[in-house]
Amino acid sequence: MALEFKQVIVIRKDLGMGTGKMAVQVAHASVLGVERVKSERRRWFDEWYKSGQAKIAVKVKSLEELMKAKKHAEDLDLPVAQVDDSGLTQLPPGTTTCIAIGPAPTELIDKVTKHLKLL
Repeated sequence: MALEFKQVIVIRKDLGMGTGKMAVQVAHASVLGVERVKSERRRWFDEWYKSGQAKIAVKVKSLEELMKAKKHAEDLDLPVAQVDDSGLTQLPPGTTTCIAIGPAPTELIDKVTKHLKLL
């Protein structure tokens, strides 16, 4: 049976970002994650891309919860991209807003994010 692939973006809900700001942060995370996987794990990128580029956005309540998810993903050797805001609009410079995990095999990502609620 072929592996399924997806990317999950985990975003902080404690920052009070507007809808547009959240959308842009999620987009940044997705692009950064895809670029990393394309260069470091080309087979994962190719499988994800040809299967429809599944992307899921989930939420956490704090920076602590976001960093816990990041560490868990890294412990499983999953590719992670972190977004730190530039501070031009709603947030102070350097504020960590979200992470992208993958694209990677769904069964691995689910070990990190399955319990999180959809954005």
